[in-house]
Amino acid sequence: MLRLNHTALHRIKLHAMQTYPEECCGVLIGRDDGERKTVCDILEIKNAKEENRARRFLITPEDYKWAEERAREEGVDVMGFYHSHPDHPARPSQFDLDHAVPWCSYIIVSVEAGLPAAVNSWVLMDDHSEFSEEQLDVLDGEFIRQCKQYQA
Repeated sequence: MLRLNHTALHRIKLHAMQTYPEECCGVLIGRDDGERKTVCDILEIKNAKEENRARRFLITPEDYKWAEERAREEGVDVMGFYHSHPDHPARPSQFDLDHAVPWCSYIIVSVEAGLPAAVNSWVLMDDHSEFSEEQLDVLDGEFIRQCKQYQA
């Protein structure tokens, strides 16, 4: 199960709208308590893909390193990634399958004619053969208290 708050989900959808008709991408940071992953924040990343940005995204090693360092500074970890599928369903493509790693959560938001539609989360099976849909639990409230930077 992947948990996040409405604010994080809104920011993902807004990022997807702003980059349409190209794919957006970003990093999910948070905590894993062994039963579920909790997203504390999202980090927007510029799509570094030079061609076919409507169907592909690229997070550079430098941007990934920055995201890991930012997460560490906040006392959390990288939980996974998000990206958009402009005018395509919110399910992984073969390209997504070929480039994913097990355990990480992959949120995909479908953007239809510039507006966010379905949002799903996926986890790659350990044998790399396919994705399994992950339960996405959107919480009420501005912040998730489990996250260090949001604790009172």
